[in-house]
Amino acid sequence: MELTAARNPQVLLERSRGALLGLAVGDALGAPAENMKPSQIRARWGRIEGFVEDDPAGTDDTEYAIFSGLLLARHGSALTVSHVERAWHHWIADLDVGPFRGAGFSERGTLENLRRGLAAPISAQHRHAWSDGLAMRAAPFGVFAAGRPAEAARLVAIDGSVSHDGEGIYGGQAVAAGVAAAMTGAGPASVVSAALSVIPSDSWTARSLRRAVTAAPRGERAVRSAVVIGGYPWTDLAPEAVGLAFGAFAACRGDFAGSVLTAVNMGRDADTTAAVAGALAGALSGVAAIPAGWATAIGPVRGSCLPSMRGYHVLDVADLLTPESEPAR
Repeated sequence: MELTAARNPQVLLERSRGALLGLAVGDALGAPAENMKPSQIRARWGRIEGFVEDDPAGTDDTEYAIFSGLLLARHGSALTVSHVERAWHHWIADLDVGPFRGAGFSERGTLENLRRGLAAPISAQHRHAWSDGLAMRAAPFGVFAAGRPAEAARLVAIDGSVSHDGEGIYGGQAVAAGVAAAMTGAGPASVVSAALSVIPSDSWTARSLRRAVTAAPRGERAVRSAVVIGGYPWTDLAPEAVGLAFGAFAACRGDFAGSVLTAVNMGRDADTTAAVAGALAGALSGVAAIPAGWATAIGPVRGSCLPSMRGYHVLDVADLLTPESEPAR
């Protein structure tokens, strides 16, 4: 499946910036609601309609997306597992800093394995290889491979082989392919189709995504009921998080603010689901679709999870991934 990417370099840049800034905005909006139930969100804030903290900031989702984006900008389509593994060592595992606050279980398991001398794909053999840790950093691959969902899926699987397996890989592939389709201006239905086209149809991720999109016309409660694993303690399941994110995107027909806030107010792994929904909607409509107050609140990342990423801004990474475009003035 290949779609026609925007021929206008400026349009492509606007969508690239929309995807990655949308990811960072969704991450920062969703962070306070992470691991919460909708009832808990309502009891504390009512319905979240914007930032609920005075100093909003992204989490590991944004910092790992920058990490993968920088790696992809350096190697492009020639990216190999060896490149990814060396980057994990150089920028994360071999640094005498830590404790990598906020990192998910899949990242912690990967770091432990790499520090023990294990190499990919053995480094991904830990208890959380099915997590949404790859999905949260997958958007840059869709930006880079705009209009080429299969290529986006191929590249993100290379990145993910160090840290994920099975459903964890499928979740990342669905997100990367969806963003690649959205970068062409494809409608929400085509974005969903692109995501489903790159993963096994009988996978848990595909089933969850289909259930979420089918429920989407009935609103966020229906989406949540369709995919959430009731009573399961971990909220970072890739099939669940990806389903919630695409469900929010479909329910709001790709509208940026609606997609992100729907994801946030469903709770669970709200920073990741809102980050993915924000990447999809931002890629579809461009950076101008992001409310100005939300956009200006996002600064360079603080390195609270990955100290080596401190000072990088997602917009700089977007520019690096669209080399044929002139940076916006």
